[in-house]
Amino acid sequence: MPEIADLAPDFTLPRDGGDDVTLSELRPAPVVLFFYPKDDTSGCTKEAIAFTGLNADFEAAGAKVFGVSKDTVAKHDKFRDKHSLGIPLLSDAEADVCERYGVWKEKSMYGKKYMGIERTTVLIGGDGKILRIWPKVKVPGHAEEVLEAVRAL
Repeated sequence: MPEIADLAPDFTLPRDGGDDVTLSELRPAPVVLFFYPKDDTSGCTKEAIAFTGLNADFEAAGAKVFGVSKDTVAKHDKFRDKHSLGIPLLSDAEADVCERYGVWKEKSMYGKKYMGIERTTVLIGGDGKILRIWPKVKVPGHAEEVLEAVRAL
């Protein structure tokens, strides 16, 4: 897993709506990547809605916010439309980016072990270096906490 002050691993991923997003092309804007397990599950929906609700504040602070999961672009499109989401959703179908950011982990539910995305947010500065990492995110109040960190830049 990359650490604070490391150069964030660069990537190009497809997003909802069909375009591609390349991390390094977003400089010098700060970037927030929120990695989440699955479209249209309760926690992930609440998190995406919270970031959408604060999107204008993130934009006013000069930051770009993206959700990242393994879901396909088609699933992202449905998720976005169903919940009127205003945050671009990136599809990491092969979990390559999730692995490079250290969020693809062994999880366990009801005694069964499986691989999945650990809900994590990464704040990347305008120079491409990681400024802050929030592992094992609890959704309530999280988007607001990230916004405060962006405003403090």
